[in-house]
Amino acid sequence: MLGIPHEIDPAEVDETPHEGESAEHLAVRLAREKASAVALLHPGQWVLGADTVVVLDQGILGKPASPTEAEAMLGILAGREHRVVTAVALVRDGVAHEARDVTTVRFRSLTPELIRAYVSTGEPLDKAGAYGVQGAGAALVERIEGDFFGVMGLPLRLVVQLLERVGMPYNFTR
Repeated sequence: MLGIPHEIDPAEVDETPHEGESAEHLAVRLAREKASAVALLHPGQWVLGADTVVVLDQGILGKPASPTEAEAMLGILAGREHRVVTAVALVRDGVAHEARDVTTVRFRSLTPELIRAYVSTGEPLDKAGAYGVQGAGAALVERIEGDFFGVMGLPLRLVVQLLERVGMPYNFTR
């Protein structure tokens, strides 16, 4: 969207929360671990990692393991507010810069039929909290308080700020 040249190189990291780990700490740790793992393959280059965690009543909702689990997650989110914690980390040669953002999302009331119809699209199966606000999951949302891009999974404002921090200011006239 911003026209920043980049390559995609997915990282394989264990996303299991540590005992007693807060959602904020988990998101930052996973973003850093993802960026660090890929940075090892690209010495001398800045590598960006990100992670998004959905939190309801202090419980973390990860990616659903099945359509049935996706339906259950969406059922408990229906008509309620939850928090979306998204962290980004910029890593090069062992040096890390990190930032995180928290956004509140309220879902509208959802019928079991609507939930099943959404899950049948397959979209929620690889998304934290079982929805993608940048896709058909937008139809589930009543209100967002905070950064839409954070809910989408890549808070562009934070990315631009991290790039500025390491001497790479955004250029609107690329």
